[in-house]
Amino acid sequence: MALSSWTWFVIAAAVIVALLGTGGVLALRQLARARRQLASLTHEVETLNDQLWTLADSEQRYRSLVEAQGDFIVQRDGARIIYANTAYAALFGAEENDLVGSEAQLPQLASRALRTLDGGARSFDECLATYVGERWIAWIETAVPGPGGRTLIQRVGRDISARIADEDALVEARARAEAANEAKSRFLATVSHEFRTPLNGILGMSDLLADTGLDGEQSTYVQALRISGEALLALVDDILDFAKVEAGRLELVEEPFDVVQLVETVSELMAPRAQAKGIELAAYIAPELPAQLVGDRDRLRQILLNLVGNAVKFTDAGGVGLSVRRVGRMVEILVSDTGPGIPADRLEVIFGEFEQLDHGPGIRHAGTGLGLAIVRRLVGLMEGEVRAESRLGEGASFRVILPLAAAPGAETVPIPHWPEQHVLLASPAPFAARFLWESIRATGAAVSVAASVEAARATLAGERPVTAVLIDHALGDGAAKELAETVREAGIRDCLILLSSLARRQFGSPQAAGFSGFLIKPVRARSLYERLGTRFPQTLPATGKSQAARSPVRKPLNILVAEDNEINALLLTRTLERLGSSVIWVRDGREALQRIEASLAGAAAPLDLALLDIRMPAMTGLDCARAVRTLEAERGRIRRLPLLAVTANVSAADREAALAAGMDDCLAKPLERAALLRWLDHLGKEASRTLSA
Repeated sequence: MALSSWTWFVIAAAVIVALLGTGGVLALRQLARARRQLASLTHEVETLNDQLWTLADSEQRYRSLVEAQGDFIVQRDGARIIYANTAYAALFGAEENDLVGSEAQLPQLASRALRTLDGGARSFDECLATYVGERWIAWIETAVPGPGGRTLIQRVGRDISARIADEDALVEARARAEAANEAKSRFLATVSHEFRTPLNGILGMSDLLADTGLDGEQSTYVQALRISGEALLALVDDILDFAKVEAGRLELVEEPFDVVQLVETVSELMAPRAQAKGIELAAYIAPELPAQLVGDRDRLRQILLNLVGNAVKFTDAGGVGLSVRRVGRMVEILVSDTGPGIPADRLEVIFGEFEQLDHGPGIRHAGTGLGLAIVRRLVGLMEGEVRAESRLGEGASFRVILPLAAAPGAETVPIPHWPEQHVLLASPAPFAARFLWESIRATGAAVSVAASVEAARATLAGERPVTAVLIDHALGDGAAKELAETVREAGIRDCLILLSSLARRQFGSPQAAGFSGFLIKPVRARSLYERLGTRFPQTLPATGKSQAARSPVRKPLNILVAEDNEINALLLTRTLERLGSSVIWVRDGREALQRIEASLAGAAAPLDLALLDIRMPAMTGLDCARAVRTLEAERGRIRRLPLLAVTANVSAADREAALAAGMDDCLAKPLERAALLRWLDHLGKEASRTLSA
């Protein structure tokens, strides 16, 4: 029978033990223990090798990830590099091992301010001259622990050359845009000057021609000429205003202004245009509105003129109403009309640049399409809002909400107290009747409104007695006079007729027609309060005369006109001569200075006023003004010669430049006769006082 392996192993062990004895047993035990220790050590070595391989693999993956990001990484012990990655070494055109142990640095070409980050890290940008060319690198620098307890400086950077190039391109583009805007502004100012110069001649000459005793047909042609010139002037103003707003060059002012005067001035300026179309224009200021508000009066006037002008342009029957109210802390302006209305899908579009409504074939309204765009921009600058409301065939309304505060100490418009009065208002006007009703109701009086003569007679025959009557001439000339006769027969003392300025010239004497007086439309609330319930004198001041005829008698003035444009010079000369002045014309600033110098020296007749065009050859108006003021100072003159700048450049900067040069005022072309007349009246009164003294 064969023996197993285990049996043979036991027999062999027994033989060895027998041969070795006790010492042999101990040796075997030690051998077995060593064998076990060797196996354990082998296992630990294998485990450590696995960990080393895992760590190396992790480090390789980390290094690959970092290198893939393209960041530049460098660690320095002082100035000496102890680690650099491939990307950083590439900046030197070298390998990583070439840099380690060196103190290599790249030349710095430019840098930006250092920024401190949380945790003590620092950030900065610098432009370096590298092996691959100039590079802008954004660095983050931190302190990290190193061997032996030393502190190492580690920098991690990223190439931002493309971003810097974009920033430089953006700065350059902004500079080019600003230069282009500046060039556009200069161009528009020049074009404006060139437009206004001939317009000054066209409008001024049409005024002079209108005063020469024309027949009906000729007057019609002159009026058409003036209307066309004013339309062209409005287009120029619209384009200039839009360009200023678009370029952000429009600055608002905050100062107190009289809101009642502003609204009434706008309505009176637009009234002739409305009356020429046979429509009514009415204005209303709510009694709770402060008499003075704080804001930019000129820009608010521009908003009102654009909105009212737009409403008048598109309205062919009925009328236009302008109302201003207080709504909480805001001021609400509402401009409504009885025109064709605006489609719902166009209520927002019409505020865009160069947008105009199409009311059908054959209907074309002149304009740039910038009026409402300018309104929206200005309202936005004032931190307000504007919106259009309309239904086709039912007119349109433009509502403006502005945060205009009351001026310190401003009170509401004074309103009389008439609780015992009953006023009859006979008017078919869509807005004027309602606004007058509100103005009269604010006094506590009762108001009855009649849209026809029959309705008015029914009110007069009613139970409640009427104490005063307002009759709108819009009822018709004959109907208004018949109703006035009925009022007189009823024994009512006060009966006023409401007339447009055009109708007033043709109506004749209101007293002869049975009225106690009249009010000019659009009716001012203050005029209404002053006249209503008051018996008028029988003799009324004459109207319809020319401005020159109405002006007060004054001492003849000796005026110097410096103007290189012959048409403008002729216009100024004839206008001043018609206003009773003696005129000396010179063609440039140098000739003007010589004439003024001769006057100061007593070698020529003394001058009372000098009108100096800003742009003239040889010497500009501004240079001439500076020279005149210097001469006066050298001669110790106490009374300065009044100097008026005449210019087609109408910006605030141009006006400031004129005043800084020594001018007393700045008159814009086309020249307003009223502005010139105010100066002549002022100087004439001063001269009269001097003579009387």
